[in-house]
Amino acid sequence: MSDFSLYLKLGFNHITDLTAYDHILFLVALCAIYQLKHWKSIFILVTAFTLGHSLSLMLAVFNIVNIRTDIVEFLIPVTIILTCLFNIYQKEEELVGNSMKIKYGLASFFGLIHGLGFSNYLKQTFSLLLKEEFSIFQPLLAFNVGLELGQLVIVLFILGITFIFLNGLKTKQREWNLFISGLCSGISLILLMETKFW
Repeated sequence: MSDFSLYLKLGFNHITDLTAYDHILFLVALCAIYQLKHWKSIFILVTAFTLGHSLSLMLAVFNIVNIRTDIVEFLIPVTIILTCLFNIYQKEEELVGNSMKIKYGLASFFGLIHGLGFSNYLKQTFSLLLKEEFSIFQPLLAFNVGLELGQLVIVLFILGITFIFLNGLKTKQREWNLFISGLCSGISLILLMETKFW
């Protein structure tokens, strides 16, 4: 297996790891108000999130940005709760158009925070590699591509479940949104209270 494939697989496995479900929870919250017909908006949102966490991951790996782990662990559930609140108050007609620009901006900003969480994992996993700065760019790229691919798999799974509930079980979009956003908020509140920030 080549180095690129190795780090791509590590990125993919990290985002899809159910034991580190806070990032998955964010993606679930991000997609709660969307259906398959909104696939372009979702793809741009996930890409905006990726760009954000790629930037902060790179800055953190090179020690340009260094934020305490307990603060990052506190902020990640906050991003999920804020996304859920945004979902609850967003109207269906706002899922496209100018209001999406705000959501793209938020996804990028929240991606910056999640990237700091990824960087803690990356530093622990690749501590020897990080000392060799000349060889870090390809692993970083591969890791981020792996994260993006993993995110797209998760999003497709979420949209598939949404399709079953909305079209097969005839659940109303508003009720589905409230259920998913409420569930994600509740789990995030538990994560928030369990952080070492307190």
